[in-house]
Amino acid sequence: MSTVIIGQDAVIESLVICLLAGGHALVEGVPGLGKTLLVKSLAQATELTFQRVQFTPDLMPSDIIGTEILEENQATRQRLFRFQPGPVFTQVLLADEINRAPPKTQSALLEAMQERAVTFAGVTHTLPKPFFVLATQNPIEQAGTYPLPEAQLDRFLLRIDVGYPTEDEEMMMVSRTTHAGLLDAPRVMDVDSLLRLQKLVRDIEIGEHLLRYATRLVRATRPQESRVAAVAKHVGWGAGPRAGQALVLAAKARALMHKRLAVTRDDIGAMLLPVLAHRVLRNFEAEADGVSIADILLALRADVKADKD
Repeated sequence: MSTVIIGQDAVIESLVICLLAGGHALVEGVPGLGKTLLVKSLAQATELTFQRVQFTPDLMPSDIIGTEILEENQATRQRLFRFQPGPVFTQVLLADEINRAPPKTQSALLEAMQERAVTFAGVTHTLPKPFFVLATQNPIEQAGTYPLPEAQLDRFLLRIDVGYPTEDEEMMMVSRTTHAGLLDAPRVMDVDSLLRLQKLVRDIEIGEHLLRYATRLVRATRPQESRVAAVAKHVGWGAGPRAGQALVLAAKARALMHKRLAVTRDDIGAMLLPVLAHRVLRNFEAEADGVSIADILLALRADVKADKD
């Protein structure tokens, strides 16, 4: 992927961690930072099928999951309805600017993201394996957008922030993209290998003290029971139990990425922000004081200790 995407090494690593853990990613960044190219190069490098949907205010659920069409048998003249799959029937789905579609359309992805299946007219259709959704949001322009429901935000394993490149990276980006054509990412992994790695992630060991540490971190985001001053003052609503599952899975995937078969405390600490950033809600006082989610989670990580610290 780095042969196509200039810089953004941390973003690429987070994206691959998310894929190995079998989750979905929410990517935030201003236009022009290569978010669409990022997911396209991921599909190219892993030989996964790829579909892109541009979310707009007039997009309907059937535009994503599919619809039934009436067909006539030429021999018998019998008319039958046949399900025509939508773009969600792929292995990598890019939901571009997902917050531009109304809630009715956003909710069409909920079952697909959680159950890896789509139900239409009472019939359940299984999605291909693996199934990976990467949704993008523009954090600046909010006019005419529909904020994602908390239930849907919770379905994203990680929230990945794409920042501006350095001066040298930006110069290289301009140079490469203004020449004739763009290179494709070389294929380095087939689907069967990826599925085996996703299974291996579940088998990565994690000690009981680290499992308790991850649980404590998630529970400490809840202002009703947290002893962390920054949480009690600036958090309106904390993360639910699904956040603990996501944190452990992401830490296991990161351990595998770093060629280890056991989770360390650093794995959990590194995945804390991308796992919890979209699951913890700031209150009005935090917004007024200019305190970000990152500030709160860094304070939380500093306060909560593992048993063996």
